[in-house]
Amino acid sequence: MITLHGSEGVVAEGQDCAARPLPAHGTWLDLDDPSEAETALAETVTGLTVPSRSALSEVQNSRRLNRRRDAFYLSTPMVSFRDDDLSLRPLGFVLTPERLLTVRFQPLAAFDTVKARQAERDGPASSVETFLALVEELIDRLADTLETLSDELDSLSTRIFTFDTSANGNGRREESGPKSFAPKRRDLALRRLLRAIGRRGKALSKLRAALLGLGRILPYVAGEAEGWLKPEERARCESLRLDVASLDEFETRLSETVQFLLDATLGLINMEQNNTFRVLTVVSVIGIPPTLMASVYGMNFKHMPELDWTFGYPFGLAVIAASALVPAVYFKLKGWF
Repeated sequence: MITLHGSEGVVAEGQDCAARPLPAHGTWLDLDDPSEAETALAETVTGLTVPSRSALSEVQNSRRLNRRRDAFYLSTPMVSFRDDDLSLRPLGFVLTPERLLTVRFQPLAAFDTVKARQAERDGPASSVETFLALVEELIDRLADTLETLSDELDSLSTRIFTFDTSANGNGRREESGPKSFAPKRRDLALRRLLRAIGRRGKALSKLRAALLGLGRILPYVAGEAEGWLKPEERARCESLRLDVASLDEFETRLSETVQFLLDATLGLINMEQNNTFRVLTVVSVIGIPPTLMASVYGMNFKHMPELDWTFGYPFGLAVIAASALVPAVYFKLKGWF
């Protein structure tokens, strides 16, 4: 889809954008998942090269930030914000003193917000103002997403550090009876915690990529376009750059929190495994004395006094039971199981 926007809203859509010359107040040409025909149309009416999706996906800094005469070709990965997985897709800007061309492959609420402001005649007028407004909205949404992830990590931290042997399937404490102590239930709770931590870590890595891209674009534009940026626009670029830097520090702290919670969860899993091995060890040790007693009375010697004793059989059973009960009581008093 191709749309031409100005300070007072939509100027033209689709084939209506083919009018040449473009209206002077149509400063922003937005290409949303464009077809080949729409790409060719945009190149015809603007005289600019529209970067392809593969070109926008290049990871080299020289590919993401370059200048051709008075046109800046800028690209960054950007998260979708509209799904739990935060899918990462390329976003491109072609910025000139007269016009801004954007190329994207997913709906972005930041774009909708700027368009709504323009429709209300309260939006940016020039190409640079539109570019900065879009970047500012993207940064705001990245900040909101990071704040949401911070709250979710706080909740996960509470679940992890209140986890015990009476954890239910959600990792929260439960006092509902013996079934709460089932190893399967504890295992399920730990699996859910690991998956939840992994999802947050994956989301943070995508947000980091988006912040890194925006953090490179802003100083590049401020430095290379100094000749046609107004003083207030340069100041705004610097302000946005500082915002990105602060968000990057916040994201680093959240990543450290994710690693801490992951280590804590793996520690819980290790403790659960140790508990299982401890129980098996105690059971095997308790079984050794009765086995020894049974082996003694199972020996085929000719003279064994207890064989001719009326109470020999119950005595043997009592000795076997006592040999199992004594170590069991001892281990219980020691708190080994």
